[in-house]
Amino acid sequence: MRIPLLCALSAALLVASNASSAGAFSKAGTMAAQAAASPAPAAAPAREVLFGPEELAQVVAPIALYPDPLLAQVLMGATYPGDVADAAKWSKAHPDEKGETAVTKVADQPWDPSVQALVAFPQVLDMLGQDPAWVQKLGDAFLAQSNDVMDAVQKLRRQAQDAGNLSSNEQQKVSTLPALDGTPTGADGETVIVIEPSEPDVIYVPAYNPTTVYGSWAYPYYPPMYYPPPAYYYPGGAFAAGIFWGVAISGGCCWGNMNWGGGDIDIDIDRYNEFNRNNQINGGDRNRGERGDRGSRGEGGREKWNHNAANRDGVPYRDQANRERNGRQMDGASNRQGFRGESPQRSQQRDQARNTMSDRGIKPATSNVDARNQARTAQQQRGQYGGQGMSNSGARNSARDLDRMNTQPHNNAFRDASRPSSSNLSQQRGNYSRNSASRPSSSRPASRPVSRPSRPPMRSGGGGRRR
Repeated sequence: MRIPLLCALSAALLVASNASSAGAFSKAGTMAAQAAASPAPAAAPAREVLFGPEELAQVVAPIALYPDPLLAQVLMGATYPGDVADAAKWSKAHPDEKGETAVTKVADQPWDPSVQALVAFPQVLDMLGQDPAWVQKLGDAFLAQSNDVMDAVQKLRRQAQDAGNLSSNEQQKVSTLPALDGTPTGADGETVIVIEPSEPDVIYVPAYNPTTVYGSWAYPYYPPMYYPPPAYYYPGGAFAAGIFWGVAISGGCCWGNMNWGGGDIDIDIDRYNEFNRNNQINGGDRNRGERGDRGSRGEGGREKWNHNAANRDGVPYRDQANRERNGRQMDGASNRQGFRGESPQRSQQRDQARNTMSDRGIKPATSNVDARNQARTAQQQRGQYGGQGMSNSGARNSARDLDRMNTQPHNNAFRDASRPSSSNLSQQRGNYSRNSASRPSSSRPASRPVSRPSRPPMRSGGGGRRR
């Protein structure tokens, strides 16, 4: 009796094992089917990389050691290269204007506020005005690769610090940015260096040679650009650690600052509105004391800076993302047709004119290319008869052809063979000549007597007659 009992128990265990295995396989199959049915997460669009690290280092080298507020103003202003060129011309024409006084004098200029703030620093505009292509490249790089640009600035600052050319002094305060966990690191895992004015709202613009201040340059095929500073703004300037320091400039007009932790620029709304009374930022949009980004100064309202495409003045964007984002039509663009003379009545009149031309057998042009081709054909046809609308050589050849068509040769004996009337006229003309010659003298008209001297007068000089 024990053997059948053991067999029954074994059979029961085998059935239970098969059932659990089938359930496991069924569950795994269901999960696989659900995974196959669920749509795959969309891949993030690839970021367009315009400049490599060597190009970015070359572009930011002349300004990487600027104090953070001034660096932010330069990066924002560089996105409007046309305005920077105009501001550089204005500053050159007013060399004694600087600081907040100069900013107030250009408040009515049609420049972006970030460019108006740069007027406070004429030595900076003098450098930016020397190479407009570099300014545009700097602005395009910041619009397309802001994080890469800020990383390039930090790398150069660390190189200058390692070379002994970046430290705190009477003009600036150099420190590291504390992270949330107490470790001063940036996005690339390296130390973030912050440069601030030693005195609030007083900025000294450093002048240095990028080929030497950063030590050994890592990219020999992309040497840094160097623009010597104008001596006018550095009279007897102090030289310390490879950097020249000029006169102090009131920097209260700088309303931007680097947000190293966020990879963008923050705007001090209160300070911005103080210097841009005609272009205020709405107070309801501010996040007063709530943003708390690292690197922001003061306790006032902060807002992220956004590029204004309306002040680009038609300068094309280098990357596809900004072309699509900033190339859209602005508000009120639909009303521009009225200023161009477009109206429903005008469109109806144009359609009626096309129909009238078609009824008269004239094919109206359907595009500008078609219109040019038709005009060229008409000119060539007119040129066959008058040489109008053709080149000089074409007009001459056309005139020669027309003359050969209208002028027959005089020695063609068979000229009137196909025209009997012309032949009869020619024969009669000969008869008329013969009859006229055989007329009696009495019927001929009296001739006029001709008086000639018997001996021609002698000619003077060497042309006399020979004897």
